Amino acid sequence: MDIIYRGQTVQTVGALPEVGSQAPEFSLVGPDLEDIASADFAGRRLVLNIFPSIDTGVCATAARRFNQIADDLPNTTVICVSRDLPFALNRFCAVEGIENVVTASAFRSTFGEDYGVAMANGPIETLLSRSVVVIDEEGTVVYTEQVSNTSDEPDYERAAQAVMDA
Repeated sequence: MDIIYRGQTVQTVGALPEVGSQAPEFSLVGPDLEDIASADFAGRRLVLNIFPSIDTGVCATAARRFNQIADDLPNTTVICVSRDLPFALNRFCAVEGIENVVTASAFRSTFGEDYGVAMANGPIETLLSRSVVVIDEEGTVVYTEQVSNTSDEPDYERAAQAVMDA
């Protein structure tokens, strides 16, 4: 899939999972350096807020906004996923008072490839493209968005509505 990063066309390694398909299982690294697996959230709705790096303005804004939204989504866990090290994610959350989302790093997993969001070329090759995936309690993908320009924010309202409709 083509996306734009700082005016340059960049490809991702694939495409997001299709709506109606089973979400790929994942294993990520949590704040305590322990594995976080999709199976850990069985029976819950998931919002995967996927982004290149918490150390950029738009990524930080999205994490803050999903932190606000998460509190109003019943039986839902919002997971903020990047290839940042857990130390950077922890630092950001501590400074910002982020407590309603789970942060997870894909730095030692195939998450980016499995979800089709790893950038295949460009200056930040291998980082994750800005995307949102909503998964229902049965593990079915009910909403996806890959933001076409990494400088744009995701559609928070559509993602939240997809959770409520699931």
